[in-house]
Amino acid sequence: MLQESLNAAADFATFSSDSASIISETMLTQTPEPEIVELSLWDLCLQGGVLMIPLALLSVICIYIFIERLIVISRASREDSSFMQRIKDYIHDGEIESALNLCKKTATPYARLVGKGISRIGRPIHDVQAAIENTGNQEVAALGQGLPWLATTSAGAPMLGFLGTVIGMVKAFFDIASQGSSADISTFSAGIYTALVTTVAGLVVGIIAMFAYNYLAARIDSVTNKLEERTTEFMDILNEPAV
Repeated sequence: MLQESLNAAADFATFSSDSASIISETMLTQTPEPEIVELSLWDLCLQGGVLMIPLALLSVICIYIFIERLIVISRASREDSSFMQRIKDYIHDGEIESALNLCKKTATPYARLVGKGISRIGRPIHDVQAAIENTGNQEVAALGQGLPWLATTSAGAPMLGFLGTVIGMVKAFFDIASQGSSADISTFSAGIYTALVTTVAGLVVGIIAMFAYNYLAARIDSVTNKLEERTTEFMDILNEPAV
């Protein structure tokens, strides 16, 4: 009788072990794979909150100003290699009207600058030079229109991003305080999203604006140097004797 009880107990233990093994294998087989969640750029921007709107507007304005100024400065940089020689020939031949018409036809900053000097021929030389310098300053100022926007954006966009960081952290801590001991990571994740996304967006817009500003400023400096060269060349034409 005792032997039968021991055999029964052994059979039960074996059955239990086999059942546990089968259940374990079944659970491992049926365990679902974790779902991969992808976050698009648009969804990420939406997590930034309301401050993403002014940052987006600033980025659009910066792109527009950069492209528009780049086209204007590129046109101003175009130069006719024979222009000054033709001006010299007209002036020495006394064809002032032809020289003025050539300046109007060329329609570039240095042509307008030379044209202003030609229109002052016959007056004292310092009056001619003053008129040319004033025209040059006006041309450079016209080329620089819109650059203050880029400079302001390069400094202001990161500040807006940091403001979003502060707002996001305040929101995160408020949510934690509201939930109390039941708070978990999902409680303050929205605030953290706002803080980080606005910071990244502000830095990206600011960096782009800074590089755009510096590039355009360098191009304008190049045009300014050309204007100074043409001023010197024109004044030399006025001072040298006709052949």
